[in-house]
Amino acid sequence: MIRYIRRAAACCLLLLVALLLNAARVQVFQADVLDDNPANRRKNIVRYEQPRGDILVEGRPVTGSKDTGEQLRWERTYLQGPLYAPVTGYASQTYGTAFVEAAEDEVLSGTDPMLSPLPLWTEITRKRQPGGQVATTIRAAAQRAAFEGLGGRRGAVAAIEPATGRILALVSSPSYDPGLLSGTDASVANAWSRLNASRSRPMLNRAIRQTYPPGSTFKIVTAAAALDTDVVTDVDAPTDTPDPYVLPGTRTTLPNESSGCERASLAYAIRVSCNTVMANLGVKVGLTRMRDTAGRFGFNDRGIRIPSPVVVSNFDKRMTADQLALSSIGQFDTRATPLQMAMVAAAVANGGDLNRPYLVESTGTKSGGVVSQRGVRTYQQVMSPSTALRLQRMMVDVVENGTGRNAAIPGMTVGGKTGTAQHGVGNAGIPYAWFISWAQKADAGQAGVAVAVVVEDATAARGEVTGGGLAAPIARGVMRAALS
Repeated sequence: MIRYIRRAAACCLLLLVALLLNAARVQVFQADVLDDNPANRRKNIVRYEQPRGDILVEGRPVTGSKDTGEQLRWERTYLQGPLYAPVTGYASQTYGTAFVEAAEDEVLSGTDPMLSPLPLWTEITRKRQPGGQVATTIRAAAQRAAFEGLGGRRGAVAAIEPATGRILALVSSPSYDPGLLSGTDASVANAWSRLNASRSRPMLNRAIRQTYPPGSTFKIVTAAAALDTDVVTDVDAPTDTPDPYVLPGTRTTLPNESSGCERASLAYAIRVSCNTVMANLGVKVGLTRMRDTAGRFGFNDRGIRIPSPVVVSNFDKRMTADQLALSSIGQFDTRATPLQMAMVAAAVANGGDLNRPYLVESTGTKSGGVVSQRGVRTYQQVMSPSTALRLQRMMVDVVENGTGRNAAIPGMTVGGKTGTAQHGVGNAGIPYAWFISWAQKADAGQAGVAVAVVVEDATAARGEVTGGGLAAPIARGVMRAALS
């Protein structure tokens, strides 16, 4: 009898060991797999069991949280949702997160270890901290001026403080209310389908996720390359550019919208936007040096984050001479985000030194303790200070005497460059209206804001779509608001 009892005890011991081993396998080795299993709702329940931290603009929250009393308890809300949607993005219980909501999710959700009062506190207590706060660099008045200036038309605005890289406004139009996507009911799915199916693409962040041919605003890049490489040494001296100008290796002539461009100086070409002069100068600079200059401004850089990733702006690395001529006036395959063109204006305004643009100033705990602080970081020394100074003078001339008069602000020094970018098969599409600019108060030692505006106005007559007519007044409003 004792023998059988021993055998039963041994069998029970083996079963117990097997049970413990299986428990260890499930709880230790398969924990991550089970946590991430779509059928496991515990992770989502825990995620939404407390309010999400807020995103701040000038110290005031533009987000909130609502207690639904449901299993996924706390739902995201937005104050002035369409105004700040390109900044905040959305935090949806159904569709995840986007933009700042995604980039700073650990802080906002309370899972960032830096929110803990002591090292390893979260790992020891197994408790999440209250959601932290994310302070943005946005200037409320500038954001509203950009939003109201676009007035629902398709387009975007990006504004940067040149001396720091702080993004003061980031607007995409038409916009949407991210609060429509917050919950889990049928209305959320309907809103998602409706927004994604809309021809106006309101969920597309045109300021950082859409590229356009920059048109004549790119002539500032070409001018910087021509001056830094000594292709042009005197901005007021005539160039050897004929009018009509035949694209190299072709029989195609390049037209000008303005008169007086034959053998025009660089200063005159920038003032009235001569295509022929700038195309000719781009060819003289050459592909390698044009590509290098564009790269210093940020073109072809796939690593720009603000902290959300910014889609790459393109300047082709291989081109024929005729393609280079067109690229030098912002056509052919040259494409840029509005943020990229704001960086171009900022580099000129800041004496040739371009700082990395950023949207998040700091993160902190719910009680106000600092978790992280963003500092100024140099991106590139784009051009020499003397080149930047000459470009500043030419851009001021554009506003005072040229195509950018609609951007002038009494009592301030304003520099700008208009652009009307052709697109579509055979350039049949309605052109995009561009304006890039910077402004400086009379009593200030440096420019306080740099702006890029693009308007896709499919409702305007083709002849009415100009950077000076459509985009410059928007830029003026943003600059005035940013510096008020």
